[in-house]
Amino acid sequence: MLIATPRMVDDYMRNLPPGSRRTIAQMRTDLATAHGADLSCPISTSIFARIAAEVALEELEAGKQSSEVTPFWRAIGEDSPVAKRLSCGPAFIRMRRDMEGR
Repeated sequence: MLIATPRMVDDYMRNLPPGSRRTIAQMRTDLATAHGADLSCPISTSIFARIAAEVALEELEAGKQSSEVTPFWRAIGEDSPVAKRLSCGPAFIRMRRDMEGR
């Protein structure tokens, strides 16, 4: 079992092209495969995805452009349990996905 690091999760999300969509489950599978593991930890991956998302939200609030922050909305779906825990809520993810042409 892969225990992804916060950097691995952030890098994964940063490398998703505009308009692409993943789920945390897909991210876990992709990370495990990339690192020769059978699976990756659902808890740590979700926690690290949430942390990366909250950092990105703080950076946006501080004035950074969308292109300069981790595009977490590409890996965290609006119906995801993680989205419901984010300070922005699912509506922000829906808006960002719509802006990228869902």
